[in-house]
Amino acid sequence: MLRIVSRPLPGQLPDLGPIPPLLTRLYAARGVASVQELDRSLKSLLPVELFKGMPEATALLVEALEQQQSILVVGDFDADGATASSVALLGLRALGAAQVDYLVPNRFEYGYGLTPEIVEVALQRHPDLLITVDNGISSVDGVAAARAAGLRVLVTDHHLPGEQLPAADAIVNPNQPGCGFPSKGIAGVGVIFYVLLALRAALRERGWFAGRSEPNLGELLDLVALGTVADVVPLDANNRILVHQGLARIRAGRCRPGIRALLEVAGREPQRLVASDLGFIVGPRLNAAGRLDDMSLGIECLLSNDPEQALELARELDSMNRERQQIEREMQQQALQTLAGMALEQERMPFGLCLFDADWHQGVIGILASRLKERYHRPVIAFADAGNGQIKGSARSIPGLHIRDALDAVAAHNPGLISKFGGHAMAAGLSLQCEQYPRFAEAFDQEVRRQLSADDLSGRLLTDGELAEHEFRLELANSLREAGPWGQHFPEPVFHGDFELIQQRIVGERHLKLVLQPPGSGRLLDAIAFNIDPKQWPNHRAARVRLAYVLDVNEFRGRQNLQLLVRHLEPLAEAP
Repeated sequence: MLRIVSRPLPGQLPDLGPIPPLLTRLYAARGVASVQELDRSLKSLLPVELFKGMPEATALLVEALEQQQSILVVGDFDADGATASSVALLGLRALGAAQVDYLVPNRFEYGYGLTPEIVEVALQRHPDLLITVDNGISSVDGVAAARAAGLRVLVTDHHLPGEQLPAADAIVNPNQPGCGFPSKGIAGVGVIFYVLLALRAALRERGWFAGRSEPNLGELLDLVALGTVADVVPLDANNRILVHQGLARIRAGRCRPGIRALLEVAGREPQRLVASDLGFIVGPRLNAAGRLDDMSLGIECLLSNDPEQALELARELDSMNRERQQIEREMQQQALQTLAGMALEQERMPFGLCLFDADWHQGVIGILASRLKERYHRPVIAFADAGNGQIKGSARSIPGLHIRDALDAVAAHNPGLISKFGGHAMAAGLSLQCEQYPRFAEAFDQEVRRQLSADDLSGRLLTDGELAEHEFRLELANSLREAGPWGQHFPEPVFHGDFELIQQRIVGERHLKLVLQPPGSGRLLDAIAFNIDPKQWPNHRAARVRLAYVLDVNEFRGRQNLQLLVRHLEPLAEAP
């Protein structure tokens, strides 16, 4: 059973100015200590000068623009990589680059990053300068191959580096040793955006824009917001500014045609967009191209200036996403059958759960790992066949276990076991020989057991406490909606409480519509729980329920109504 736990508050609430007391508590519980952290204006962005390697990077780019060199951007096959590639191309072109193109490795042929094989492909384009976006910090061999071929290389990335840095001409990555940029969680798209800001400043000093207007790089913030949210990086104060400003552009109708088209095929109104829509609505459709085929389709959608072409590409991406969802459902069913066949109670499961099926789709194992992690509340790695005797795994973790560091520890204690790995605290990828899978699964479980206790694996849902009856107001719901952007490490406010269950019915295929009544109140509240378990709900024996919920706004035919968006639902009492 999932435990509902109230989010802790600091001993003394900060002075955050004239905002409602509830908002002060919510912000304080998320680590906000000063009113300055709530400033979402561009003037409050961290300065570019804090990035190590930025002077070298701008010098490379200024030379490339002045000499009209050929620039090739090497991206990644996820939403962060797609938006970063798009920002790089659009920004460099706006700043005057004469020749700039992109190359994204197909995950099924080349794998991740600037590999020597991708350098061979890149050389066919005859570039002078390679720029990596959202990758490159671990591409030691690839950078060496590019340099040996006479290319200049600029690495822009945000992933954690390994023991050895690539010998690039310049590296911009907040996580490289000695970098003083405080926002270590900035996404890859945010890093290249900062590089463009520094390049514009350097060009300005050289009189590059004499006789012409400077490009407004703020026009790229819709893409920056999308990549930042979709990559699930922590929404610290700096990232919140980037996301807020990008959302403002989208809401005002000043976004890229590709983003507008992706929203249209998803049936979402740009004017009501919130950060979670970028993560759960737009991001998956963009990611579908990289998961099932080639991310170039997603990048072309984002780059397109033609609304009709963008809409056609968005429809292709939407179709791919539906195909991805079907593949995911089948894989999840297979995984659950496998676990059921092992006849393991959840208490007897491995602390670090590994699953492998040779028929699973490489591009979908990350989503499968996420679903199983949420279901079983433990780190999960899902593996698929990668050919040539290799398997590839996608790992997802829980709070308390840094998954990339855990893989590093496994590799250190078992030399040669893992072919390669990389990632973040909560997500990582790895490759190993197929025959090593049983040995790896055991070693991974041992490492997780070394770091986590059984109590760490119990499901826990943090909430912001209970709401008083007078707080169930549409005005408060709208205020909370605008108080974000909410996201990773800055979660949307979730409340909990017990309610009388008045009505329940299925709408759509698997959505439960509820009418609830707070105890001792005559007021009725609408609520909806998406994707419920049809084996458990509707439950006509339940008279009272315990909810964890978001105070939400439901808009239908121009009218707004208060609605509780259910995150967790459990029966408390049976009707007589």
